[in-house]
Amino acid sequence: MISHVTIDQRDVTYDPRAEQAALPVTIHHRDGLTQRSVLVMDPGQMELYAIQLEQAIAKRKASREAVAG
Repeated sequence: MISHVTIDQRDVTYDPRAEQAALPVTIHHRDGLTQRSVLVMDPGQMELYAIQLEQAIAKRKASREAVAG
């Protein structure tokens, strides 16, 4: 059973013909095993995740400023 997935620190690739991006990831299983895979995203998913990541970064920044301030 899968416990979680992490993004690998490698470059995203983009296939203009398929209009898809491929993000390298590692799948972590509850028994400790891991396997590499890719998260394939269409243009709509890329835009949605970009927005969601921007929001997460803004929340992190605000949280850090609140603690420091």
